[in-house]
Parts: sequence; C-alpha cells; structure tokens
Amino acid sequence: MLKNKSGKSTELISLYIPPNKQTSDVITHLREEHEQASGIKSKLSSNNVQGALDFLLAKLRSLNKIPENGIVYFAGIINTGANRTGMLNEVLIPPEPVLDYIYRCDSVFYLEPLEEMFRECSTYGLILLDLREATIGMLVGRQTEVIKHLHSTVPGKQRKGGQSAHRFEQLRRIAIHDFYKRIGDAASETFLEVEPSELKGILIGGHSPTKEEFSESGFLHYELQKKVLGLFDTGYTDESGFSELINAAEDTLQGIDLIKQKNDMKMFFKELATESGKVSYGEDHVRANLELKAVDVLLLSEDLRSERVTLKCSVCGYENKRTRKWKSNEAVPAAGNCPECGSALEVTDATDLVGELSELADKGNARTAFVSTDFDEGSQLMIAFGGIAAILRYSTGV
Repeated sequence: MLKNKSGKSTELISLYIPPNKQTSDVITHLREEHEQASGIKSKLSSNNVQGALDFLLAKLRSLNKIPENGIVYFAGIINTGANRTGMLNEVLIPPEPVLDYIYRCDSVFYLEPLEEMFRECSTYGLILLDLREATIGMLVGRQTEVIKHLHSTVPGKQRKGGQSAHRFEQLRRIAIHDFYKRIGDAASETFLEVEPSELKGILIGGHSPTKEEFSESGFLHYELQKKVLGLFDTGYTDESGFSELINAAEDTLQGIDLIKQKNDMKMFFKELATESGKVSYGEDHVRANLELKAVDVLLLSEDLRSERVTLKCSVCGYENKRTRKWKSNEAVPAAGNCPECGSALEVTDATDLVGELSELADKGNARTAFVSTDFDEGSQLMIAFGGIAAILRYSTGV
C-alpha cells in the first residue's frame, strides 16, 4: 500500500529508528527539520512537511520505549485521486531489527529496508575453515550470526627437531582429522537443531584444498551433507568471512529461489493440463477456495499491484466496491466518475489485495509463493492469469 502512494513534491517522510537510538536525539533532530521546513519556498509544501513532522513529534513524545526491533514511521500528504489529497500516517513495528537511523523526505516513501526484511527469511548454515580455525554460523534472512568459533591444534608444516619427517606427518594428519571431526560435530550440533524444512542449505567457505578435503571426507552428518550447496573461496575464516562467503554464493542462492518458483509453476500447469480440478485462477475463484481452506499453494506474481477499494460519491451518495489493478511501472488508476451523476468518485477505503489474500492463505495453512516474471511461466502467471492463481489440495468445483 505504501509503495503505491506518492506526494506532489518532497513532502513524504520516512523515519527508521533502531532499538539503540535515544528518543531524545530523534526529537531534537525532528525539531531541527521542522525549523528548516519553514524556509521552503512553497507555503503549501512548508505547511505539509511541518504537519507531518508535528505528527511524528507527538508520536515520539508518547513513546515510552523503542521496541526491541526498533520502529518505523511514515507520514505525509498523499495524492488520493481526482486532484485530491489527504494525510497518511503509518506506524510499523518491523519483523527484524532496524539497523540504521534513517530520515528521508521525498515524493515517495523510502521502503527498501522494509522490503528487504519482508523477503522470505530462509535459513542457511555457514561453515568457514582453514587449518588454523573454523567458524560456524547461520544466515537467517539477511542477518548472520556466529554460533561457534574453533581453534585447531594442527602444527605448522615445519617439524621440530628430533622428529622424523614421517612421524611428524603422521601426527599432523591425526591433528587435522581431529580438527575436521570437531568442526563436523559442531556443525551437526548447530544445524540439526533447525527444522529440516527451514534449513535451505549449507555454504562452505575457506581456503583450498582444506574445504574440499573436509567436505569430501564425510565429517558432516549425512543429512547435512545432502544440503551442501557449494564450496566457495574466501580470504577470511573468522566472522568477517561470512559476508565474503554470502557474496560468493549469491548466484547459487538466487538460483535456488528461482528453481522453487519454476517447480511451483510447473505443478500448476501440470494440474491445469490434466484437468484435475486442482487449480484455481482469478481473484474471485482463488478467494473462494481460500475461504474453503482448499488451497495448498497460493501463487502471486511479484508484479501484481492491486487494491480492494471502496468508492463513494459525495454528491449523490453512490457507493461501490471494486478491485483496481495496475502494472509495476504504471501509476495507480484514478477512481473515475460516478455512474449515477458523473461527479468524481472518492476512495474512502483501500485494502492491499496481496496482503489480504496472503492473510487468508495463512489462516488456511496454505503456502504463499511470490513468482518472478523473469522466466516464461512466471510471465504467463501475470499476463494470462492476472497474477493470481492457486494449487488446490482437492477439487472443489469452484
């Protein structure tokens, strides 16, 4: 809903407050912005920005404590259609911690940090190792966490005096074997605690040939070995190597998500071709099946922009509800004119359709899959089926 709102000029304020930020510091900053806004040349814009800041200041004064994940505010005068405007005020508690303090004043709301949080929070296991140390961690969504850090007792390649080369090499191989076993045990202890369906894969990074030797020698639990997505070269094997590992595996991680989307669409078209009755498409049919709790997978195009709106005529009292859709590169459609008297219709209520259908899916224990248009079947979902479809648990005849 926020993504599709815009203002006439740079009057929309986005405010992200991390949990460790002092409220008093934010209030001081907003007061400074309020004073600066009085210097805006357009008197209307100046009043609009100061009005949004007044709302934020009032909210912050009544806030006893910043929530554990921080808090996000959106405020400003938005276009509501038919050359009309209205004040929009939204307060959100984010699902993940706000990392940075952000203040933006623009013609649209700044949503990138929130969009990143709302992407599917898949869990991946991370292993970094060389012969000196190893670090075990997790990637959940976009957050990495160190679980264990291990130091080895593997001696360097230079042997001490009095030892034969053969004996020294034997002792070194034993120490390497023991270190690999400790890494495998630590990984098993960490990753086997995660629900198998939630652990999407394991990434192994470090120096060659150490990581290859570890991976190929059976030190990981067999259930975890099946989840290894790849081995990647990294310069660091402590916590600082995690970002390096994730960057190196970027193509692999993106490919997994795309494969999942392709499999969902393949299943949809298979059921459609066999006329099993176990598919549904179009808003009305999918909504009806969601209400019956018959949907197994709800398929929504990532390009779908849609609202369920209530339209009202202030002149003759006409009222109606309808869904309005538009493409991601298009402006939000105008409300239009009253069919009874021809006056401009007013939007009195708007509900984001994607959010509404996703909520119905959650209530029916259905999985919601957002499908990209970057492949043929994904494009067909948007073009041929209006961006809304479903795979059903059983045929309902709806």
